[in-house]
Amino acid sequence: MTPRLSDQPWLTAPTTRAVMAALEAAGGPDCARFVGGCVRNALIGQPVADIDIATTLKPEATERAIRAAGLKAVPTGVAHGTVTAVADRRAFEITTLRRDVSTDGRNATVAFTDDWAEDAARRDFRLNALYADAAGRVFDPTGEGVADVLAGRVVFVGDPVTRIREDFLRILRFFRFQAWYGRAEPDAAAIAACRAEAPGMARLSAERVSSELMKLLAAPDPRTAMAVMAEVGVLAQVLPEADLTPPFSEVVEQAGDPVVRLMLLLPPDETVVRQAATRLRFPNSVRDRLAFAARALPAVSLSMSDHEARAALYRHGRQAVADAVARRWAQAPGRSADARRLLDLATGWTRPRLPVGGRDLARLGVEPGPETGRLLKAFEQGWIADDFPAAGHAERLRALVRPPRG
Repeated sequence: MTPRLSDQPWLTAPTTRAVMAALEAAGGPDCARFVGGCVRNALIGQPVADIDIATTLKPEATERAIRAAGLKAVPTGVAHGTVTAVADRRAFEITTLRRDVSTDGRNATVAFTDDWAEDAARRDFRLNALYADAAGRVFDPTGEGVADVLAGRVVFVGDPVTRIREDFLRILRFFRFQAWYGRAEPDAAAIAACRAEAPGMARLSAERVSSELMKLLAAPDPRTAMAVMAEVGVLAQVLPEADLTPPFSEVVEQAGDPVVRLMLLLPPDETVVRQAATRLRFPNSVRDRLAFAARALPAVSLSMSDHEARAALYRHGRQAVADAVARRWAQAPGRSADARRLLDLATGWTRPRLPVGGRDLARLGVEPGPETGRLLKAFEQGWIADDFPAAGHAERLRALVRPPRG
C-alpha cells in the first residue's frame, strides 16, 4: 500500500500549492514532487523547515514556469539544476532530476534526467530518497526508505563506499542523521565504510565540515553518534582537539546550544580554541565566543559570591561568563542550584558604565596623557572591588589624584 502524508500545513498551504501548480502547468501532473527532508519528517511527525522539490523540468523551464505564475524565481544553482521559487516570502528550492557523470569526493558533475529512480540512486541515504506528490502520495524508489524512516535506520543508498567517495562529507552526514533520526543500531556496513574512508575527509573544505559538525551537535542527543565517530576515527580526523569527557555528556543534558556543546569538546585553552576554530573556519562570532569563554573560565567558579560574579561579568561579559558557568556546571553536575543562581544573575544584571572619565581628571588638574589612563584604571579597580558603588566617585577620584599625606 502506497503511504500518504497525513495532513500537513506546509503541504496544503496556498504558497506550496501555487508553486506546484506553476510547475505542473508547464510539465504535466507528475513533473514535480516534494523530496527529502520534508517527506521524511512528515512521515514521523517531525517539524518541517525546508520544502525541497524535484522536477523533470530543466532549470530554464522551471524559471519560466515560476515567473509565468507571477512568482519570483532565483537561479541559485542552475549549473546543478537548482532554481529557488519565492512565494509570499517563502522559499522553495526546486532541482531538476539528476544523475552523476563524475565525482571527485567534493564536487559532482551532473547530467539532467527525467528518471526518478536515477535521481534517487545518487542520493545519500534511503530515508532521504523519498518523494511525494502534491496530494501527499509517497514514492519510495529504493523500496526501503519509508521502512528506514519508521524504524530509525540510516542506511546509504547502494554501496556505502561508493556513496562516500562521491562526496566525503557524507561521512559526517551519516553521523548527523544518525544523531537526529537513528533509533536502531548504526548500520554496520556504513560504519565500516566511514572508518575506511575517513582519511578522504581531508579533501573537504573547512566550511562544509564545520557546518555539518554544528548541525550534528544541535541534535537532541548527539552523544551516541559522537562516541561512534570517535571510535572509528572520524572525530579525530575533523577535530583532533576533541575529547569526549564526562562533562560533554553532562552538558548535553543541560544545554541544547551546539556552541556550548562544542566548547565542552575542546580544552579550556584560549590559544587551542582559537586555532581549532580558525582551522575549521567557524564564523567569527563562534570563534570569539569559544575563546572568550576559555579566557573567562579562571575567573568563574560555582562557589563565587554575587559580588565576585558581578566583577567577572563586568570584566568578561555576560555570554563568556554564562558559557564558563556552563562548563563548571558540566564538571560538577550536582551543583545545579549554584549554577542556576549565577546564570540568573548573568541574565538579570546590567553592566554599569564607568562613572568617571578624562574630563573629571582634567578638572582636578591632571594633564591628558599616560597618567590619566593610570588613574582611571586605578579608579576602576577600586570601584569593582567595592561592588560598583553608585556614589562617592568624586571623593574617590580626588583621593587618587591627591593621596592623603601620611
